[in-house]
Amino acid sequence: MKWKRYQRTVLPILCLDIVIITPRTDRKDAQYTYTTFQDYTNAADCYANLVKLCPNFPEYKIYHAQSLYNAFILPEALQVVSMIDEEHLLGDAVKLESAIKYREEDLNNARILVEQYPVDDPDFEVNLACLDYKEGEYDKALERFNNATTMMGYQPELAYAIALCHYRKKEYQQTLKFISDIVDRGIKDHPELGVGMVTEGVELRSVGNTVKLHETSLVEALNLKFAVEYKLKNFEAAQEALTDMPPRTEEELDAVTLHNQALIGVDKNPSDTFAKLQYLLSQNPFPPETFANLLLLYCKYEYYDLAADVLAENTHLTFKYLTQYQYDYLDAFISLQTSPDEAYSKFDAMANEQMNELRNLTKKVQEIRQSNDEIAARKAVEAFDETLELYLPLLMSQAKIYWDKCDYAKVERIFRKSVEFCSEHDTWKLNVAHTLFMQEQKFNEAAGFYEPIVSKKFVTVRF
Repeated sequence: MKWKRYQRTVLPILCLDIVIITPRTDRKDAQYTYTTFQDYTNAADCYANLVKLCPNFPEYKIYHAQSLYNAFILPEALQVVSMIDEEHLLGDAVKLESAIKYREEDLNNARILVEQYPVDDPDFEVNLACLDYKEGEYDKALERFNNATTMMGYQPELAYAIALCHYRKKEYQQTLKFISDIVDRGIKDHPELGVGMVTEGVELRSVGNTVKLHETSLVEALNLKFAVEYKLKNFEAAQEALTDMPPRTEEELDAVTLHNQALIGVDKNPSDTFAKLQYLLSQNPFPPETFANLLLLYCKYEYYDLAADVLAENTHLTFKYLTQYQYDYLDAFISLQTSPDEAYSKFDAMANEQMNELRNLTKKVQEIRQSNDEIAARKAVEAFDETLELYLPLLMSQAKIYWDKCDYAKVERIFRKSVEFCSEHDTWKLNVAHTLFMQEQKFNEAAGFYEPIVSKKFVTVRF
């Protein structure tokens, strides 16, 4: 009987970064070729030379700074911006500086700079919305993005930003509605991009990473659809969201799509998943979730040495990209190799902490329901569900230690202490069923746990 470890610990990366708007420029020189093909480092070198060769064309300073910004060479970009003193370029310089500060996560100074934009500049509202989003103020961000849409008309990137706000608010139907609109418009306006053709089995040549593709926001929208479906455990739909994308070669894939492909393919080809995540981790920048997901997947497949090595080699990433919960969880996992008892104690301490929080939230939900505050009750229930999703992996990890020792009675006792909160959760019920089944004299009890799970999967069974 194969143990089904709880797998909620590995989260999909979401295309969550909303990029603050930088100056809109009309580059007609030869160096535009580099920016068209997203070779921003070479573009920056060319513009640096043009700044020296053409001192009477100060716009090259803006293009130089923008290329450095797009290449994530932020200190140099800021230095170039600081040297722009031409009156007619100061507005663009402020926009670019605000974008650099935003990317550096210096949100206070980014906001100060955005507030220097002219109030009638459409980018004023959009970039304030980006800042609100980054600060977790999703209602404010949503209102501003809607205002910007009213001012500027429909734009795919704004529709995507609105969808993303709904996602953050856990309003998944609204999220999918906006995604569907982006995709439908993309299919109608740009049939040459081949949206959905790969899913239907049609072989197409790569459409490349064109400006047109970027302007449609199709890739971002379908990555967000992947995140919704993955979170809801609709894994076939999540896979379909990726294959619906306009066809590109693997070398042309953006970091988010590559990461999502790695996640969805891990069960079929773990080695390929690890290779993709390792590659992403070597890039600058890389999707923030890459670090945690690589470590968690190493632990899931019991490559504890590799997880320990990645942690040791990247201590500078630990505090930036791991929550305290994730770090403690990984630490407990890595301890399994040398001391299962120590690992059990670490998992137990974390589980007790989450269990206390579950008790507090249960009490809170009951109190709020008595006051008939539906919104507060919904938020409290969501908080309970999120805490339960943190508790379950700890419980399963504890149980797995004794499962490996074939001490099924001990595993059963571990599960029974969690019945108060987990009795309706399918993963908990399935693993309880496995545990009872392995004790042989408890087949009838095991059947009682298996039956409702099987009934959900197979409405009619024919022999």
